[in-house]
Formats: sequence, C-alpha cells, structure tokens
Amino acid sequence: MREHVRAVEAAGGTPLEVKHEAQLESVDALIVPGGESTTIGKLLDRFGLLQPIADRAKAGMPLYGTCAGAILMATEIDGAQDAPHRFGLLDMAIERNAYGRQIDSFETDLVVRGVAEPFRAVFIRAPVIRRVGDDVEVLAELEGRPVLVRRGNLLASTFHPEMTDDYRVHEMFLGMVG
Repeated sequence: MREHVRAVEAAGGTPLEVKHEAQLESVDALIVPGGESTTIGKLLDRFGLLQPIADRAKAGMPLYGTCAGAILMATEIDGAQDAPHRFGLLDMAIERNAYGRQIDSFETDLVVRGVAEPFRAVFIRAPVIRRVGDDVEVLAELEGRPVLVRRGNLLASTFHPEMTDDYRVHEMFLGMVG
C-alpha cells in the first residue's frame, strides 16, 4: 500500500488510505492494491466497503485495481480458484496466479498505449486476463494477452506499477479524475 501512496504523491495526487466507508466519501478516486484477492475481498466485505466501492465506481468514481485488485474488478474468474467477494465491475475473465508461484515473478518492458516510452512492469504471482468485453480497451499486452485494460472510469493491470520509479500509469489514472 505504501508503494501506491508514494506513486500517487509522485504523480501529483494526494493519497488517503480508505479503511472505513466514511473515508470513501472523501476521495475522488480509489486504487485497490495487490495482495491476496480472497483476503482483500473478505476484508472489504467485513468492513462494509465492497458494495459502497462498487456503487461509487458505478456512479463514475475512477477505480484502479492492480493484480489482486484487478481480480476483484473482474466479472468472471477462470480456473479452479474463485474470488467470491469481488466488485464484478469490469467485463473480463481473469485467472488467478496464472504465471505461477512467487518464484516465477518477473519484470519486462511493455508498450503502453498513450505512453511514449516502454514501461517497466513488475509481475508478482500475476493473474492473466483471458477475455475482455467488447467495450474494454486493451492498453498493453504481454505475449498477446491483455495486462492493462480500461473501460471508462475503470482501470486494471495484472502487474504492479507501484513497484517501480516510473509513475506514468499512476499519472494516467489520476488523469481519469474529472
């Protein structure tokens, strides 16, 4: 989480950690970070944030999910590992941990639509987006698979842009706040 705080600050935003529904009302946009999607989903549900976040996003608040956050945004989970507590806002099918275990984590350069130079992306136990809906724009791919997607006010990546000193994806997200 602190990496996203640093990235948002560097990209020109003012970060605020949201842990309660009252705090949600005071933000213009929200990032759902990586981690373990089942745990994050359960905690969001337990603290009464799952539905309010989904409602705010449906009303137009920009929402960005990285890695586990992307899983929580997906309408469909492929594979044996479900994520029962999720927003289900972004028309895509995603498979959890599809690149393998922690030891299989890697970095690579991506061509990102709207970004001049390649972006160094960090993939940690990353999911794979297997399908996107017709209205979902693919902003970056790896080996023919989407890794950064957008639909309106929703942005999702299967990598961790906060793990680098390149803040252009966070700048792109902050640019969605209107």
